[in-house]
Amino acid sequence: MSRVGSQGLSCTVWLTGLSGAGKSTIARALEQELLKLEIACSVLDGDELRKELNEDLGFSKDDRLENVRRTAHVAKIMLRHVHVVIVAVISPTRDGRELAREIIGAPFREIFVDAPISVCSSRDPKGLYGQARIGRIAQFTGVSDVYEPPLNPALRLRTDELSVDQAVEELKRLIHHPLEVS
Repeated sequence: MSRVGSQGLSCTVWLTGLSGAGKSTIARALEQELLKLEIACSVLDGDELRKELNEDLGFSKDDRLENVRRTAHVAKIMLRHVHVVIVAVISPTRDGRELAREIIGAPFREIFVDAPISVCSSRDPKGLYGQARIGRIAQFTGVSDVYEPPLNPALRLRTDELSVDQAVEELKRLIHHPLEVS
């Protein structure tokens, strides 16, 4: 395992949660904070990956698993070059996240970015939740498709109760002192 000086272990921080829970916002804010601390890091954002690397995938169970598998392999490669890889993807199933953990290896920190569906829906600028509720979007996680919350996440961030800055502080503590928080 590589070290981040005296600041903690290298790791993958895997942010999982519903669309609109705040995964991408928190990922980008964490990236900025770690860069200020001169910790080499990078973000893999699910929306960006869907537009390029995973553009050939739909939203069937098999395609979602393949999306997670590809993302995990990219994270594993990136971890050789940066100390912290921050992954922000819905990754709706426990099996998919366990596959990611197996591919990436230790250290893997599963973070549950948690907000009630009503809050996620209110944060939805594209209107995806509304479209899913009237049947225009099939297999939409949280509405017409399942989301399995982590059973034992390294950290649960209730984004309906925490600010982005508070969530980032919790994540920084986890990265700097992983055994104290886990």
